[in-house]
Amino acid sequence: MPFLGQDWRSPGWRWVKTEDGWKRCEPFSPALEDGNNQLNDISHTVIITGDDETEEVYNTEDCEFAAKKRKKDHFRNNTDSQCFYREKWIYVHKESTKERHGYCTLGEAFNRLDFSSAIQDIRRFNYVVKLLQLIAKSQLTSLSGAAQKNYFNILDKIVQKVMEDQYNPRLIKDLLQDLSSTLCILIRGVGKSVLVGNINIWICRLETILLWQQQLKNLQMNKQVNNGLTLSDLPLHMLNNILYRFSDGWDIITLGQVTPTLYMLSEDRQLWKKLCQYHFAEKQFCRHLIPSEKGHIDWKLMYFALQKYYPIKEQYGDTLHFCRHCSILFWKDTGHPCTASDPNTCLMPVSPQHFIDLFKF
Repeated sequence: MPFLGQDWRSPGWRWVKTEDGWKRCEPFSPALEDGNNQLNDISHTVIITGDDETEEVYNTEDCEFAAKKRKKDHFRNNTDSQCFYREKWIYVHKESTKERHGYCTLGEAFNRLDFSSAIQDIRRFNYVVKLLQLIAKSQLTSLSGAAQKNYFNILDKIVQKVMEDQYNPRLIKDLLQDLSSTLCILIRGVGKSVLVGNINIWICRLETILLWQQQLKNLQMNKQVNNGLTLSDLPLHMLNNILYRFSDGWDIITLGQVTPTLYMLSEDRQLWKKLCQYHFAEKQFCRHLIPSEKGHIDWKLMYFALQKYYPIKEQYGDTLHFCRHCSILFWKDTGHPCTASDPNTCLMPVSPQHFIDLFKF
């Protein structure tokens, strides 16, 4: 396992295990390392201060401190600092040890798991958006300054992606609506100091959210010109199979608005019955039976009624995974340095709510 902190076994270097044994990783920025070496080579520095030109001599220890501070300031001011961590995993620890001091936080997880790049992957986009939505509903008051900055930076990239690619704007509208509603409630309670940071900063963020909402409201879908095969050209049984693959009722309704044929297929009672049976137990929808005018059960109304009382099953193309053996959180396709004999038996998929629970202390 690589050590990331300065302890009695590793003086600040990062190590990786190779076939030839453990090797030290090279610094991410060669230019930065050269600058640090220049500072470390200086045995002492003479600085003239004050009106009487008194000299202050700094020894090697002071120069090392200056080199560390320079490195810290470099990554703080560098816009690409999130790429400093090459591994997209994080060790989830809830107590201090000799190797690791302190606790891992949401802000650190945003960086280490590289959520800024994850939103560019269509398999992970919905997962990250759902995670941000849950944080907006319940965790805003516990976000540190760094976590707040990372949260809104990721949110800004999500909005820009939707504006450019026009991908799933309804999902982002729901996220911004929940975030603005929560912020309005919390800002009114400023006397109770419920938010971390200056209240003026949060007011500016609320104004930015309202601006994003207006931009999404005015979003115009580009009409694609394609002379090839379109969705409407598919046979009815194929269109029906596509609708049966949907797990969200709103997606079915949206697709049904495209053509009259799709609308007819989206109103199929059997389709909505299957959707209810997938998301809810039989005991749940038996308590909320909604008959139609003809005496049949209106499964479409049943789905939206049950959605208000019970949570629906979540489906994502890709999710974070947690290794019970190593206590590491990671994206499954990127992997992690597992020491278990059979790593696959230790993996556990992590839902967005479970992710938040991992960082509650």
